[in-house]
Amino acid sequence: MMIGIMQGRLIPPVDDTIYHFPRDIWAEEFKLAAQVHLDCIEWIYDLFGADVNPLSTDDGINQIQVLSKQYKVKILSLCANCFIEKPLVRASASELEDRMELMFWLLKRCQLLGINRIVLPFLDGSRIDTDAEFESLLAVLRQVLNMAIETGVAIHLETSLVPTKFASLLEKLPSPLIMVNYDSGNSASLGYDPQDEFAAYGSRIGSVHVKDRIRGGGTVPLGTGDANFKLLSDHLAGIGYRGDYILEAARGSSGDEIPWAIRNRNFILTHLCHLSDQVSKE
Repeated sequence: MMIGIMQGRLIPPVDDTIYHFPRDIWAEEFKLAAQVHLDCIEWIYDLFGADVNPLSTDDGINQIQVLSKQYKVKILSLCANCFIEKPLVRASASELEDRMELMFWLLKRCQLLGINRIVLPFLDGSRIDTDAEFESLLAVLRQVLNMAIETGVAIHLETSLVPTKFASLLEKLPSPLIMVNYDSGNSASLGYDPQDEFAAYGSRIGSVHVKDRIRGGGTVPLGTGDANFKLLSDHLAGIGYRGDYILEAARGSSGDEIPWAIRNRNFILTHLCHLSDQVSKE
């Protein structure tokens, strides 16, 4: 099992943003991740950094691969935050065509880099609110699935859908290339019970974002919100989860990113009890 971190969380934020592609200093995070004994970084593709994201060029991909090998920090996943800003729902026909082209391009770039999954968010500006939007999402995901099959890169869905509705969506998309990204903080904020979630779609959970939130509120330090990590740990053990854990925890004070990341990594080792065979290296 591996513990990783969302890109940009090991360096000070830009303009007080919670997450972003670190345009100028993205390469530094490989060394910092190794220093914290993290195994992987979840890459971010957003509109803010699209023009300088090294994923966009073959030379950039080569540079990522060199750094990954040098520091023994893997890039296994990409979070496609660009589709929060330009959602695959509530789009005109021409907008959707452009966005689907971007989706296919991202899948092919991930294939080149060896990334095995794209986390596709349907949250905030891309959330699903109505039955019509649900049907639109289903149609879009069927097209995305064809792209995923062609590239061999899985799609992990991160949504705010209630558990039964999310399960209904997954039932219509039975491919193993369509999985769930479980976000502990988002579920806590939405007031969802892990028991209901795992009963609905536990077998389809393929990746986990670790964060904590107040019910109906924002992100807070791990262990201070309404996420029930003991219950989550039990349910993950129950499905035999063997995927990685990506830290997306609340930020600490600017400049304290490294000790904060160490603290959060140790939180996973302590509170996700089926990892108890691992020991902290700090």
